[in-house]
Amino acid sequence: MATGGGEKRAELLRRITEEGGFAFVASAEKAAAGDVRAAEAAREMAWEQLHSAPRDEVGAAWRDAYALACLHVAAPRGAGGGGDDDRRAALRALDMGLIMGGGLLRAELEDAIARVVADRRGGDCEAAAAAGDVERWKEGIAGDGDLADVLKLLPVKSLSRKKIERRSCIPLEAFIRDYFIREAPVILSGCIDHWPARTKWKDIKYLERIAGDRTIPVEVGKNYACTEWKQELITFSQFLERMWSSDSANLTYVAQHPLFDQIKELRGDITVPEYCSAGGGELQSINAWFGPHGTLTPLHHDLHHNLFAQVLGRKYFRLYPASVSVELYPQTETILSNTSQVDLDNFDETEFPKAADLEFMDGILEEGDLLYIPPKWWHYMSYGADHLFYLAVDLTFVIICDRALTANCTVHNKYSKTIFRESVTVIWIWMTCVFIWDSPKQVKGKGNASHTNLQPNCTSLS
Repeated sequence: MATGGGEKRAELLRRITEEGGFAFVASAEKAAAGDVRAAEAAREMAWEQLHSAPRDEVGAAWRDAYALACLHVAAPRGAGGGGDDDRRAALRALDMGLIMGGGLLRAELEDAIARVVADRRGGDCEAAAAAGDVERWKEGIAGDGDLADVLKLLPVKSLSRKKIERRSCIPLEAFIRDYFIREAPVILSGCIDHWPARTKWKDIKYLERIAGDRTIPVEVGKNYACTEWKQELITFSQFLERMWSSDSANLTYVAQHPLFDQIKELRGDITVPEYCSAGGGELQSINAWFGPHGTLTPLHHDLHHNLFAQVLGRKYFRLYPASVSVELYPQTETILSNTSQVDLDNFDETEFPKAADLEFMDGILEEGDLLYIPPKWWHYMSYGADHLFYLAVDLTFVIICDRALTANCTVHNKYSKTIFRESVTVIWIWMTCVFIWDSPKQVKGKGNASHTNLQPNCTSLS
């Protein structure tokens, strides 16, 4: 262990001691000496502290303590020479540290993951995808459906009004002048054809090899506004298996998760379009959206700029300008106030008469397209169109003192912070969204806490 890492850990244990965590410190010290049972005990104690209060009230030291305990739990399992089960268990512990832990030891977690992954590939381990899965994956992203069939799946009046303007890949200056400053939506085609993801992600064996054993948070349900909506922790391989499930009640998708921060190899498959530098600034976060046909995002708005990249599959978008916000009946619940009460898939004109004849623009995002959505524009998305699967990347950015930078997360998730409870029968996890609102000179971020009960497949996660 590097001296710098040792100093960080020593300082962390001192902070935990000051907060009364004497038992944790004692267990952590034994765990550092190789005591596996002490490592598990330390992780459980940190876990209990994480769930003793809303996230904003939990000290940052305990999030870092959880990450430290995850490192200790993973160490003996991830050591060279262990079997596949040990390596998977190590990866799961380390992923949990990334997802739930603090930032102090993030670099150590990432280094540990890199070592475990390298050890696995050193054994020439092949991807687990069967021949049938490969064919289903190819069929799922082929998408050769007829437009008439696509229209049957979309809200009424779709593709009958003003179309979202479409341009070939244009210079940054033209984008700023014609769309960014005017805050006008536009589809830009041909701008991400060079992304390795455009070809690599068509191979399910590649995705299995790169990310199959990694644990990720997924959303289950048609959309986040449904009462049955929930979140689970599953491996990426399990997620891929669910992609072609015919169970409509168990629709599973990855939504606005910083997957590329967690799985660095996938980050290498994309590059940030120069449009994200409009106004100057630097990238903070990119979010992944992977899922099957049948999922959708209800009509909502964000308070920042979005640049949506369609890697594979198709997606239908409908946009309403910010000027008609009142007519779209925003939810009265504070945490969902950026979501409309209007259900475009089952529109009730009697209940929402003001929304009946509102003008909108829409279009279908094809593979390789970028869609720019200005701040406060209401948008509805139907995923999959005539494809069975879609894979997309969401790049979001805001203006702060005339500088553009990306935000950590879009705000239209039902819960800004959700907990997966990890135990024998139930799993929770913390997730954080960034809430952004405008003021004349600056933009600020804030999140709120909420708890959600989840029922994962525990046998595959244990």
